[in-house]
Amino acid sequence: MKTYNINTKIVAFVALFLMAIGVNAQIDRSKQPKAGPAPKITLEEPGEFELKNGLKVLVVENHKLPRVSYSLRIDNKPIVEGNIAGVTSVLGSMLGNGTTSIPKDAFNEEIDYLGANFNLGFSGGFASCLSKYSERILELMADAVINPLLTEEEFEKEKVKLIENLKNNEKNPDAIAGRVGSALSYGTQNAYGEFTTEETINNIKFSDIKSYRSTYINPSNAYLVVVGDVDFKTVEKQVKKYFSKWTRDVSVETPITPPNPSVPYTQINFVDVPGATQSNLSITNNVDLKMNDEDYHAALIANEILGGGGEGYLFRNLREEHGYTYGAYSSLGANRYGMSRFNASAKVRNAVTDSAVVEALKEIKRINTEPVSAETLRDVKAKYTGNFVMALERPQTIANYALNIKLNDLPEDFYTTYLQKINDVTVEDVNRVAQKYMKPDNARIVIIGNGSDVLENLEKTNIPIKYFDKYANATEKPNYEIQMPADVTANKVLEAYIDAIGGREKLDGVNSVYITAEAELQPGMMINLEMKKTVKNQSLQLISVMGQTQKQVLDGNSGYTMAQGQRKDMTDEEVKEAQVESSPFPEVNYLNGGVTLEKIEDVDGEKAYKIKVDDETSIFYSVESGLRIKEVKASEMGSTSIFYADYKEVAGIKFPFKISQTMGPRKFDFNVKEIKVNEGVEDADFD
Repeated sequence: MKTYNINTKIVAFVALFLMAIGVNAQIDRSKQPKAGPAPKITLEEPGEFELKNGLKVLVVENHKLPRVSYSLRIDNKPIVEGNIAGVTSVLGSMLGNGTTSIPKDAFNEEIDYLGANFNLGFSGGFASCLSKYSERILELMADAVINPLLTEEEFEKEKVKLIENLKNNEKNPDAIAGRVGSALSYGTQNAYGEFTTEETINNIKFSDIKSYRSTYINPSNAYLVVVGDVDFKTVEKQVKKYFSKWTRDVSVETPITPPNPSVPYTQINFVDVPGATQSNLSITNNVDLKMNDEDYHAALIANEILGGGGEGYLFRNLREEHGYTYGAYSSLGANRYGMSRFNASAKVRNAVTDSAVVEALKEIKRINTEPVSAETLRDVKAKYTGNFVMALERPQTIANYALNIKLNDLPEDFYTTYLQKINDVTVEDVNRVAQKYMKPDNARIVIIGNGSDVLENLEKTNIPIKYFDKYANATEKPNYEIQMPADVTANKVLEAYIDAIGGREKLDGVNSVYITAEAELQPGMMINLEMKKTVKNQSLQLISVMGQTQKQVLDGNSGYTMAQGQRKDMTDEEVKEAQVESSPFPEVNYLNGGVTLEKIEDVDGEKAYKIKVDDETSIFYSVESGLRIKEVKASEMGSTSIFYADYKEVAGIKFPFKISQTMGPRKFDFNVKEIKVNEGVEDADFD
């Protein structure tokens, strides 16, 4: 037995040795190995049937889990809403909230009782549930589509909500960038370029809601995708039972408005947003790319190489090499109507806006002219292959692919040959499609930012600059040189503020102020803020989110901060700064000197005196009202802006009841809940 084991080990060793020699002899390690064949993809075809009213149904059976989902797609052409822009949004928000036979509350309660998910909008809807409730959910979906509960009361409520949403986003750089970028690229007479305003919402009548519902919510251009633990014949019977009553009320031909042509030369389209702490940068040009084009797969790979993620040219340059931004990405859209865009985007610090433009253009030119490395091309293909294969594990993917084939006029083997076409993309293909769809010499560089901080350096790039307002209307270059009246001083501005909020006599009667406020961090998650200040160099600021707290305390000549149970004492310099801000009304302290009146600036359309408190802090006071409307604090991490609005009187003194603070790209609106003057504050609060 012992001899047998030794011989076996020797034979095995020799075999491994011979294999190693053979392998080394056959591989030339100086050459990169060729990619192997793409994985063979076999897709199960969904079952299909069509109702007499034109509704087309796709069914994918998957019995692994006792769940079913229903996806409804209403496939309208792009609709130009014109002077009632927003009508489809209002109608969409009214759908799925009850039917003519089931009140809104009862409808929603039943959905909850069944443990189902359900939503319905203008372009379709989605529902999912346990398979044992599937027929009832299908029945409810059909009822909501065919017999929606549309009332004038709900109509007015949804209009108010939409207007409020517009107002909340009025100064949001992301909202401005989306609106202006689309309007300039496509044109405001195009369905992809028009936008909703308060005026167009107020133009909408209840009769428009009914008309749009009759015209566009119809079965002849609708698809229902059923996925899950179902039987094809049962689904066919149920869909015919509940959806056959869905009829087309009106026949309409929707014209397609062509988009704006691409610009003849690269230009900056600048929108001034005073007070913006960073610039929203977008380099874009229109493209005509469809999923059934021969270029499609190569275009996917080219975009991934440029800006598809952390390995892309843009990300590596703007973030990793230069630290201009948290992320830089690109997208290249495909659209069956020939209306889409290439877009490279990033949010960058004000100080580097011009440099970011130059570097981003450099990377777009690079993918146009320089051959991509074989290693990068191989890695991108591998990433696409992995994502594609993983997606196939979801039954919903199969149904969506089948729907894509129908909607985009794709060949039947589009997805079975998808990976092979990705694998076939060459280095030359990447350069070719980049030159066709990514045009650094015909690009709109849309920048939403603070002109007083960034325009001077942008002009040094020698790229022509055109100016637009927040609604894509051409305008003149902002004037930042507002003439200062000769007799205005820093103290006069501060005294005007003190008079505006109640006068020195009222302020001298204040010993303490107690303020509580809250802001929404994300839906359902609130930030709570508590502030206490006295005239004895005492201050407390307490922030709490979901049980986590952060506190800063000053008591005379000492103070500390505490976060997550860790206490850190203030330095002498930090104590000194906190003492200035600890007063209920710091402006009284500023009157003693040390502050400077710099100039008049535009703050969101309002002229304001800029008072520089120190190297890091500037405060802006309205020229018209005298009230403090903005504060900017600079740091190594970037600047933070605080906006003050909605002043109300408490104990004869005006306080801001809305305090908004920017943190990077986000803005938090703190709504003051309560203000107490000379009550609710004790010395023990500052221990």
